[in-house]
Amino acid sequence: ALLLLTGLPVGKLVIAALSEQGRSAVVRAFTADTAPVWNTLILGLLVGLIGTIVGFIMAFAQVFLEFPGKKVLHWLTLLPMISPPFAVATAMITLFGRRGIISYKLFGIEYEIYGLQGLAIVISMTFAPIAYMNIRGMMENLDPSLFEAAKALGASEVYILFRVTLPMVLPAILTSFLLLFVEGLADLANPLVLGGGYRVLASQIYFAVAGQGDAASAAGLAMVLLIPAIVVFAIQKQWSGRSSVVTVTGKPTGVRTAVRDRRVRLPILTLVGIWTAMIALIYGTILVGGLTSIIGVNNEFTLSHYEFVGQLGSSAIMTTLAMTFAAVPIAVLLSVSIAWLVVRQFPRGCRALDFVGMLGSAIPGTVLGLGFALAYAKPTWFLGHPVLPALAGGVAFGAGAIAIVMVYIVRGIPAGQQSAISGLRQIHPQIEEAAVSVGANSLQTLRMVTLPLIRPAMLTAVTNTITRSMTTITAIIFITTPQTKVMTSQILDEVDAGRFGNAFAYCSLLIALVLAVLALTSVVTAMLDRRRGPRTS
Repeated sequence: ALLLLTGLPVGKLVIAALSEQGRSAVVRAFTADTAPVWNTLILGLLVGLIGTIVGFIMAFAQVFLEFPGKKVLHWLTLLPMISPPFAVATAMITLFGRRGIISYKLFGIEYEIYGLQGLAIVISMTFAPIAYMNIRGMMENLDPSLFEAAKALGASEVYILFRVTLPMVLPAILTSFLLLFVEGLADLANPLVLGGGYRVLASQIYFAVAGQGDAASAAGLAMVLLIPAIVVFAIQKQWSGRSSVVTVTGKPTGVRTAVRDRRVRLPILTLVGIWTAMIALIYGTILVGGLTSIIGVNNEFTLSHYEFVGQLGSSAIMTTLAMTFAAVPIAVLLSVSIAWLVVRQFPRGCRALDFVGMLGSAIPGTVLGLGFALAYAKPTWFLGHPVLPALAGGVAFGAGAIAIVMVYIVRGIPAGQQSAISGLRQIHPQIEEAAVSVGANSLQTLRMVTLPLIRPAMLTAVTNTITRSMTTITAIIFITTPQTKVMTSQILDEVDAGRFGNAFAYCSLLIALVLAVLALTSVVTAMLDRRRGPRTS
């Protein structure tokens, strides 16, 4: 499965990059036209820095401060994770563009939001929840007795923040920075909407294929983008595997007390308030924009945008849901299978398998999509025999629903795999040995003992696959066809045409659908837990 999902697309991409046109594109990227390379690196660094700082501040507020509305703040912080990638960009243009509601109509400023400044803010806002989740998880696991000891020795809460808290969560901070750096390198949707004259490698790859039909040159540029992404991913994985913070060998002791020092509370809560207000403003604009004729120009209430979505977008909605539900069980099965092999069967010999399974989060979406287009636009041959038909349906750089589902699976595996590996390592092998000792075979042990114990990891795989599948565009932009419409590509079409009202209606509906599907998943999981509870215990 990994050979078909990752190996073949990457292999085809490497072959195309090694062609004469591919090599020429690589040479030009480092000699004649170096701007996209430097622009991409600068954007990645800014996204990593801003997103990690925001994630740390929001996590610190959640864990160490007491204030009203913490649960609401948590969900607002996570909201960009379940929205289309260009929803934020479109709202930012509406609010802060040259004729923006706030920038021009309120302050009379023709602000140039296109380019680096707009991209850095929008992409940071989109991916900051990743840093927030990573850092918050580590903060919650810190031993409260450390902070009590520091206070007993006379340390102020400002001193504790910089000399205790920061060093202890440094692994999560560095991991988050590397993850966001890669996301900044790889993002395509936002540069297409907000890039303006600021050229990055992802958009250059897209224009090489969509504008010139030059797949070989696009593959060369994709390799320029792929290599640093893989290197950073390998560094991050090595770091997270070696670096750990051990506080006490037993369970944490003591009770965490909220930070009261105004020198810490006021700056943190001020920044939290600004960021939260920005998120609320952005998503309020998306909601209102879908219910008005032209937000900021003609604010008359209308349902015409939703009627448009209902008439022309219903097929895209059903197709998106169908492909998502097709990808979920396969992604869960592969996630758990890889984790089981890595932890239980070949703990010393499966590092390569673990690495390959995690590549779905390391390979930039543009690169992965191009690899799928190159790999599956024609029949796949092996030893002189066709083993897979063309998934493209005769379109040069398109693919059918099967290829899109395969991309969804690739992107859904890593989170579930990592969660399942962590869960399996927490289960003592003697539990499974006990099942074997009373006559259970390996399959029965896996089904009746191991899987129920790692059900949270399976739920992580389900939720991650749903959210990533329903909101992705970068990884499937080269393999969508008129016959396989998805909601994100429809939104991009409306944004390109300047019909922001339709785009806002699409975005609101997609966010509601994601929330509904996740809620349904939680309800079904809770029902299964209640039904199987006595047997599992």
